[in-house]
Amino acid sequence: VQLQASGGGLVQAGGSLRLSCVASGRTFRTYAMGWFRQAPGKEREFVAAVSRTGDYAYYAGSVKGRFTISRDTALNTVYLQLNSLKPEDTAVYYCAADASYVGGRKDEYDYWGQGTLVTVSS
Repeated sequence: VQLQASGGGLVQAGGSLRLSCVASGRTFRTYAMGWFRQAPGKEREFVAAVSRTGDYAYYAGSVKGRFTISRDTALNTVYLQLNSLKPEDTAVYYCAADASYVGGRKDEYDYWGQGTLVTVSS
């Protein structure tokens, strides 16, 4: 599966963005999806994940209550709604997919998108 992330940009603290990740192919529903982010000089870290059916979602503690992950099977798309953004949310955000794992361990994901940059100004 190929993944194409978009939706990043420059936003003021307290603002919102919605990231999208479109997956190629007709097997989107068989993949769990995740979002990760990587700030300059830091390790890539888990942000959120959603199960294949969309029934279960998981969040990093730092974004819980502010970010929401969702998926639309008809559009082969997974979304990440970012609200109440903070300067520390500044990073390149990556979407990822895996056929058998859903969760926060980045090494478990087999497929990755190219990333989209989110910059939050104070």
